[in-house]
Amino acid sequence: MKNEIIKKIEKIVGPDQCTTAPEELLCYSYDGTGREYLPAAVAFPKTVETISAIMRLASEEAFPVVVRGAGTGMTGGALPVAGGLVMALSRMNHILEIDTDNQIAVVEPGVVNGRLQAELTQKGLFYPPDPASLKFCTIGGNVAECAGGPSAVKYGVTRDYVLGLEVVLPDGRIINTGVRTAKGVVGYDLTRLFVGSEGTLGIITKIILRVLAKPTAKKTFLVLSRSLHQATALVCRILASHQPCTLEYMDRTALGIVKDLLPFSLPDSTEALLLIEVDGDELSVATQAQKLKKFLDGQENLLAVKDADSKEDVDRLWKARRSISPAAFQIKPNKISEDVVVPRSRIPDLVTYTEKLAQKHDLTIFTFGHAGDGNIHVNIMLDRANQAELTQGRAAKKSLFIEVIRLGGTLSGEHGIGLTKADYLSLELSPTTLETMQQIKNLFDPKNILNPGKIFPQKNENKLKE
Repeated sequence: MKNEIIKKIEKIVGPDQCTTAPEELLCYSYDGTGREYLPAAVAFPKTVETISAIMRLASEEAFPVVVRGAGTGMTGGALPVAGGLVMALSRMNHILEIDTDNQIAVVEPGVVNGRLQAELTQKGLFYPPDPASLKFCTIGGNVAECAGGPSAVKYGVTRDYVLGLEVVLPDGRIINTGVRTAKGVVGYDLTRLFVGSEGTLGIITKIILRVLAKPTAKKTFLVLSRSLHQATALVCRILASHQPCTLEYMDRTALGIVKDLLPFSLPDSTEALLLIEVDGDELSVATQAQKLKKFLDGQENLLAVKDADSKEDVDRLWKARRSISPAAFQIKPNKISEDVVVPRSRIPDLVTYTEKLAQKHDLTIFTFGHAGDGNIHVNIMLDRANQAELTQGRAAKKSLFIEVIRLGGTLSGEHGIGLTKADYLSLELSPTTLETMQQIKNLFDPKNILNPGKIFPQKNENKLKE
């Protein structure tokens, strides 16, 4: 970017809302992937009008703009791979409205998920999408990636709660999509189009969310199994006659790296754990818990079925569950982290396949995640400085994706495509489907200035690598 362009941006946002300092740029050059791409500048707009003015300038001067929330993404969606301007929305962090009568929350994109949860709790409400990074990730980023979380098995994912949006288009025009009502079918559903679009079609500046009455009770169970296959096969049987609000799965390696955070010690023969919760009012939870406990006690060869009775124990369990991903670096300095989804009945096949992959490529590969909706996090551990390991890791990733598609699954459940999965889209999407998506991108962003290099396979010779 030319200096005169940066000066124009400073004039729009104010000199204290834009930086080119190298140490500041570095902070906005990476995300959860661990990769780094330096932007030319970072702007911190506070209003939709400011964003609109920046995008009009970007359209005129044809410089790249990448929108950034908290940078917790796992596929490189917020990385400025083409340089240009990073637009950090951390200062657009206001909860604009909580309408308890109509169960609606209106927020700016920089609101942290956990903060919204806390505010809603005080009013007897809750917002179900709860990613592991909820204490840090922002609602804008959640919408851009269509984030999920442990509660998705009962309550669904982000797209199920976004009623409407305010969006700045790449040329600076502002549109409003969706409704504030329970129903609405006027025109095309542009809201759904923007949810999960990873900042490639427009900049989300306001979000209207559907929220729910907060359950007054919850009960947590743990199932310890001596067999990985047994634990994952149990998932379908549980869901056939029960409706948990959470059904999480962890394999032996995942448990091993967070064992010091657990409220109890595990038997040495533990190969997998299921974390199951039911919620509702006191009476319904008691009924659900009794029914579930009877069912679990009737299963043969389980190591143990435990109740997590105290709030302290439950809190420690969830701290351990949410710590798995960062704790993985105890094993190796780097990882390829995938969030594939398969039909629940095929989870045993998937985890069995990952074990074979680990043996074939001489790598540590472990799995955990949202077993209730088939969304399994597969972590391929390696050292990128070791070329042999990196080569084996890439090969394992491609084989994993091929198997996931064969099992009737999809390449991403909640992390998005970004740049780390772009080159594999043809495994899942037909050429016509990809072409149609590209045409939509071209319609909204004909100059390709908004988050270039994401989602679609790179055709230039500097192809992005894992």
